[in-house]
Amino acid sequence: MAKGNGRGTGPDDEDAADLAEGRLRLDKWLWYARFLKSRSLAAKLCGSGAIRCGGTPITKAHHTVRPGDVLTFPLGNHIRVIKVLALGTRRGPAPEAQALYEDLAPPTPESRLPKAL
Repeated sequence: MAKGNGRGTGPDDEDAADLAEGRLRLDKWLWYARFLKSRSLAAKLCGSGAIRCGGTPITKAHHTVRPGDVLTFPLGNHIRVIKVLALGTRRGPAPEAQALYEDLAPPTPESRLPKAL
């Protein structure tokens, strides 16, 4: 017998519905695209307000992204500017993850963030 509340609105059902509508939670997408090592780190970055989607600051991990969205966020010593190309359905190998986005401003030594004093 299947577990659940009998209404068919579990997390997996919600994810499938979002994917069918062409959107995915930002924290999941960042994890699928291998920008962060865990989904909890992705959620923490989303909650910090450091990510912008189309120039608008994001403060919730459940913000949805769609193909075509442009994300700007700090990662390590660089500011990343990423265009979402696809949503993905899992955290796959690196080549699969790299197909999910286009890097609009690849990190260079000149683009490093200054060290905090």
